[in-house]
Amino acid sequence: MTLPRAAIFLLIGFLVSCSNPHSETRSLGEAYVGPTTLLLRQELTPKSAVSATVKHGDKLEILEYKRRFVKVRTAQGAEGWTDTRQLLTPEQMTGLRRMAESALKFASQGAASVFEPLNMHTEPNRASPSFWQIPDTAKVDVIGHKLAPRTQAQPATVPAATLRSRAPRRKSKDKAGQSKIAAPPMPAAPKPPDNWLELSVPREDGSEEIPPGAPKVEQKAAEPVPMDDWNLVRTKDGKVGWVLMRALSMAIPDEVAQYAEGHRITSYFALGHLEGGDSDKNDWLWTTITKGLEPYEFDSFRVFVWSRKHHRYETAYIERKVVGHYPVEVDNSGAVPRFSLILEGDGGQLFRKTYTFEGYRVRMVNKEPYQAARTADTSAQPAPAPPPPAPKPRSWYVRMKDSVRRLFH
Repeated sequence: MTLPRAAIFLLIGFLVSCSNPHSETRSLGEAYVGPTTLLLRQELTPKSAVSATVKHGDKLEILEYKRRFVKVRTAQGAEGWTDTRQLLTPEQMTGLRRMAESALKFASQGAASVFEPLNMHTEPNRASPSFWQIPDTAKVDVIGHKLAPRTQAQPATVPAATLRSRAPRRKSKDKAGQSKIAAPPMPAAPKPPDNWLELSVPREDGSEEIPPGAPKVEQKAAEPVPMDDWNLVRTKDGKVGWVLMRALSMAIPDEVAQYAEGHRITSYFALGHLEGGDSDKNDWLWTTITKGLEPYEFDSFRVFVWSRKHHRYETAYIERKVVGHYPVEVDNSGAVPRFSLILEGDGGQLFRKTYTFEGYRVRMVNKEPYQAARTADTSAQPAPAPPPPAPKPRSWYVRMKDSVRRLFH
């Protein structure tokens, strides 16, 4: 009976060793690659060898968790470690695709060029994955704006045990035969003031009474949270993402942009075309903001016309000290160009004002309340991968295979 039993164990061990090693590691979930390219490491250390290179949108299987790191497996079977902040959940990936689809309907607020290669992020957050890079020779359409707090890296926390360091021991300087002087006795505790009962009674307004002569403690005002202006942009091939506003430059002609006077141009549109004579120019509408870092898009708008007499652009209409929001819309299909802007009233209510541009005259023809469309936030916000599910109890057969594997390997 001993020989057949040993043969059976050898056969089981052979089958286990020949089985696919990937099938032994059960998947805990799935995730998608956030950055343009992502290197998977064989170990947790950043200098570990690269096991695979994956691209944005690739589907990965989650195999193991260690703090903020996760071990994943590609569709080709390669396994490696990466940071959970570089991954997107299936819901976030679906939201990113939905945002790109809905953004195709957004009206462009003007084309913009970049100063240098610029990363597009999945959300208005510096720590979010960047899934595409805009080359320095390309232009993008600006379709949205958002003011978001700047994400700062948190300092590494030091365990409390390491903070309780022992004070260095001083070497004894006592010489042999030198007498030690005892420490002086502790002074007596000060007596409470004579009116300590009156001081203990709380005041009616709930504040504490400060005794006369006590130093005043000045409360420091909380430091403002640093903010960033972000633009939602769309590339020619339909990619949609967030970039820092200060990295963009609106591509309006320089002969018009020279009148910005240090203000940032946030949108621009052509209002008809002037032909004839020695001129072949467009009339322009633009919006600008003075300093930025505001929850709205512009505080002034202006219409420029080309002067044939002076051979330069001149102002036909301007409004300052307004609070305006995207989108700005222009209609050049009719005989007279029309444009509309969304402006805030004195009470904060939004109005859509429509203007006509006839020759050199700008006239408001309509004003109606405006209700901002409530759209779901479809930006894919990076978050840690889903937590691992509770382990299921292993069957008798699985436990036997593990025992045989440990026995022969």
